[in-house]
Amino acid sequence: MVSHAVTRALRKSKTLRYGVPMLLLIVGGSFGLREFSQIRYDAVKIKIDPELEKKLKMNKVSLESEYEKIKDSTFDDWKNIRGPRPWEDPDLLQGQNPEILKTKTA
Repeated sequence: MVSHAVTRALRKSKTLRYGVPMLLLIVGGSFGLREFSQIRYDAVKIKIDPELEKKLKMNKVSLESEYEKIKDSTFDDWKNIRGPRPWEDPDLLQGQNPEILKTKTA
Protein backbone atom coordinates (compact mmCIF):
# COMPACT_ATOMS: atom_id res chain seq x y z
CA MET A 1 0.00 0.00 0.00
CA VAL A 2 0.92 3.65 0.02
CA SER A 3 3.20 4.64 2.80
CA HIS A 4 2.21 7.11 5.48
CA ALA A 5 4.73 9.71 4.28
CA VAL A 6 3.31 9.74 0.74
CA THR A 7 -0.26 10.09 2.02
CA ARG A 8 0.76 13.01 4.24
CA ALA A 9 2.56 14.68 1.32
CA LEU A 10 -0.53 14.34 -0.88
CA ARG A 11 -2.73 15.91 1.82
CA LYS A 12 -0.38 18.85 2.23
CA SER A 13 -0.17 19.53 -1.50
CA LYS A 14 -2.23 22.64 -2.29
CA THR A 15 -2.48 21.63 -5.92
CA LEU A 16 -4.24 18.40 -5.08
CA ARG A 17 -6.29 19.98 -2.32
CA TYR A 18 -7.57 23.03 -4.21
CA GLY A 19 -6.48 22.78 -7.85
CA VAL A 20 -7.84 19.37 -8.77
CA PRO A 21 -11.35 20.03 -7.36
CA MET A 22 -11.39 23.38 -9.18
CA LEU A 23 -10.45 21.75 -12.48
CA LEU A 24 -13.08 19.05 -11.92
CA LEU A 25 -15.66 21.75 -11.26
CA ILE A 26 -14.74 23.65 -14.44
CA VAL A 27 -14.68 20.58 -16.68
CA GLY A 28 -17.79 19.05 -15.08
CA GLY A 29 -19.61 22.38 -15.30
CA SER A 30 -18.82 22.58 -18.97
CA PHE A 31 -20.43 19.20 -19.61
CA GLY A 32 -23.39 20.10 -17.39
CA LEU A 33 -23.99 23.37 -19.20
CA ARG A 34 -23.84 21.60 -22.52
CA GLU A 35 -26.61 19.24 -21.44
CA PHE A 36 -28.81 22.02 -20.07
CA SER A 37 -28.37 24.21 -23.14
CA GLN A 38 -29.21 21.25 -25.36
CA ILE A 39 -32.64 21.08 -23.69
CA ARG A 40 -33.48 24.49 -25.16
CA TYR A 41 -32.76 23.32 -28.70
CA ASP A 42 -34.59 20.03 -28.22
CA ALA A 43 -37.69 21.86 -26.99
CA VAL A 44 -37.85 23.89 -30.23
CA LYS A 45 -37.94 20.68 -32.29
CA ILE A 46 -41.06 19.39 -30.51
CA LYS A 47 -44.10 19.56 -32.78
CA ILE A 48 -47.42 20.64 -31.29
CA ASP A 49 -50.81 19.16 -32.11
CA PRO A 50 -52.15 20.50 -35.45
CA GLU A 51 -55.56 21.27 -33.93
CA LEU A 52 -53.96 23.31 -31.18
CA GLU A 53 -51.76 25.07 -33.72
CA LYS A 54 -54.81 26.07 -35.79
CA LYS A 55 -56.59 27.29 -32.68
CA LEU A 56 -53.58 29.41 -31.69
CA LYS A 57 -53.29 30.90 -35.17
CA MET A 58 -56.99 31.84 -35.18
CA ASN A 59 -56.65 33.56 -31.83
CA LYS A 60 -54.53 36.50 -32.98
CA VAL A 61 -54.29 39.24 -30.38
CA SER A 62 -52.17 42.24 -31.17
CA LEU A 63 -51.44 45.49 -29.44
CA GLU A 64 -53.39 47.38 -32.08
CA SER A 65 -56.51 45.23 -31.65
CA GLU A 66 -56.44 45.70 -27.88
CA TYR A 67 -55.96 49.44 -28.34
CA GLU A 68 -59.02 49.60 -30.60
CA LYS A 69 -61.09 47.91 -27.89
CA ILE A 70 -60.25 50.47 -25.20
CA LYS A 71 -59.74 53.56 -27.37
CA ASP A 72 -63.27 54.91 -26.91
CA SER A 73 -63.56 54.01 -23.23
CA THR A 74 -63.74 56.81 -20.71
CA PHE A 75 -61.79 56.49 -17.52
CA ASP A 76 -63.09 59.65 -15.85
CA ASP A 77 -65.36 57.70 -13.52
CA TRP A 78 -62.69 55.10 -12.76
CA LYS A 79 -62.05 54.45 -9.08
CA ASN A 80 -58.90 52.92 -7.65
CA ILE A 81 -59.85 50.18 -5.20
CA ARG A 82 -57.09 48.71 -3.07
CA GLY A 83 -56.93 44.93 -2.80
CA PRO A 84 -56.87 43.25 0.58
CA ARG A 85 -53.66 42.73 2.47
CA PRO A 86 -52.91 39.19 3.65
CA TRP A 87 -54.09 39.92 7.20
CA GLU A 88 -57.33 41.64 6.11
CA ASP A 89 -60.65 40.00 5.33
CA PRO A 90 -61.32 40.41 1.57
CA ASP A 91 -65.12 40.30 2.02
CA LEU A 92 -64.98 43.10 4.58
CA LEU A 93 -62.72 45.29 2.43
CA GLN A 94 -64.60 45.28 -0.87
CA GLY A 95 -66.75 48.36 -1.43
CA GLN A 96 -65.92 50.14 1.81
CA ASN A 97 -64.51 53.57 2.44
CA PRO A 98 -60.77 53.55 3.35
CA GLU A 99 -61.38 55.93 6.26
CA ILE A 100 -63.76 53.43 7.82
CA LEU A 101 -61.15 50.71 7.54
CA LYS A 102 -58.53 52.88 9.22
CA THR A 103 -60.78 53.38 12.25
CA LYS A 104 -61.57 49.64 12.44
CA THR A 105 -57.93 48.51 12.40
CA ALA A 106 -56.64 51.27 14.69
